[in-house]
Amino acid sequence: MKTTITLPRQQSLAMPDVQNPFVHRLHLGPLEILQVVVMSLTLAPLRLLMSGMCLVVAWLVAAIALSGRTEEEKKKPLAGWRKGCESVLIFLGRTIYFLLGFHTFSVKGRQVSVLEAPLMCIAPHSSFLDGFVFFMGNALPSTVSKAENTNIPFFGTLIQFTQPVLVKREDPDSRVNTIKEIQRRAQTRGAWPQVVIYPEGTCTNRSCLITFKQGAFYPAVPVQPVCLRYLNKLDTVTWTWDGPGAFACLWLTLCQFNNAVQIEFLPVYTPNEAEKADAKLYANNVRSVMAKCLGVGTTDHTYDDCRLMLRAQQLNLPMAAGLVEFQKLHKKLGINFHEMKTLLNKFCEIAKGNSGHISLNKFAEHLKIPASDVLEEVFTMYDRDGSGSIDFREYLIGLSLVSGPVNTEKTIQLAFQLFDTDNKGHITVEELTQILHNAFGMCDVDVVELFKKIDQDKDDKIVYDEFKAYALQHPEYANLFTSYQQKKHLANGYPEGRQKSE
Repeated sequence: MKTTITLPRQQSLAMPDVQNPFVHRLHLGPLEILQVVVMSLTLAPLRLLMSGMCLVVAWLVAAIALSGRTEEEKKKPLAGWRKGCESVLIFLGRTIYFLLGFHTFSVKGRQVSVLEAPLMCIAPHSSFLDGFVFFMGNALPSTVSKAENTNIPFFGTLIQFTQPVLVKREDPDSRVNTIKEIQRRAQTRGAWPQVVIYPEGTCTNRSCLITFKQGAFYPAVPVQPVCLRYLNKLDTVTWTWDGPGAFACLWLTLCQFNNAVQIEFLPVYTPNEAEKADAKLYANNVRSVMAKCLGVGTTDHTYDDCRLMLRAQQLNLPMAAGLVEFQKLHKKLGINFHEMKTLLNKFCEIAKGNSGHISLNKFAEHLKIPASDVLEEVFTMYDRDGSGSIDFREYLIGLSLVSGPVNTEKTIQLAFQLFDTDNKGHITVEELTQILHNAFGMCDVDVVELFKKIDQDKDDKIVYDEFKAYALQHPEYANLFTSYQQKKHLANGYPEGRQKSE
């Protein structure tokens, strides 16, 4: 019977209840397909045309309001007739959403003023249509936006009208400047509008709340959490990394008779002293309050998981292969994004296919070792859930907690001594063949191929530096060597873990 070996910190690295918050699948029944066909030939094109016309008018109003401002005026809140254009844009915004089919709005709670909460935190963020809150009050809020977004045709001008807090990626001080700007606006006692943030930083399928970005919580000002719920049975609005594209979501939404949404304004969350000193704690606590209200769980997924998903797709792996809860593994294992991306490339080479999993046979093929009991024992240590295969997350944890700690200088030296039978300072192909054949049943052809890979200078002998370099690049071998050494010493009558004295 196969025994599952429990690794250190097993519970802290357990898989989340929601394993993929970035996937969305639409399943249309016959009646729904018929509805889409009929609406596509009748109402949907009209809705799109009319909402597009309103968008053009809104852009024109915003462009006029922003024209002719001096540099000094750009640093101040809009005032006078320019501020008066805001009511026109709010009306047009509400009209656009009505034309898109959002006829049922349910509002719970009360939207507070900027004096009570300078920040408004909206979640879950699941669609490019999550802008309802902007048009609920009598004033348009600002946003935290990338500077390059202001150059987007039509939408860039509308974003500029909200006088956003701009994040400039090329500026190393951008993060500090953003915090200072939010703090400055919060201290003007209502002169500036509220700042809206989508703290998840990317769209999800609303099955959970992913890690909240800390940036907007550093100013340590009160925030009003706002929860969004889409109530249609057929979810056409969710736009994730793995699912229908933006235009498909928009068109299917236009083809619904009515789109219903609920907006719930929660009580203002004022940070305590501990939260003011720790933005991560503040962000996590606000997320917990919102998750409880929504009745969903939380995970440590972040935007970096999406980047790994895209890399997996480029490697012809399932996109879900890149989902590892980056933030959690980064904290627990100390692996940064670049290292994870490199290991994903290596994982793909071992997996050799689009399954996104490594079987025992593929693991053996990668190490050029037959699927022996020793290899199966090591494989079991990687296979945390006992499924018979290793996914990328298990591979990362295995390298960090199984192979990495074992692959030490001492282990490498002992393994080198094991092959260098007469202590001459190098290993010959005959010595490598004898040990690997006896220990793991490797055939001569595989041993020769392995010997050539380790022998970097091609002088038909492997010195310690070459052996060490290869061992560090392939830490999976460390457990095999230690297992073999332990069994050899036990067979010779030595206690496990001790070496025969010279």
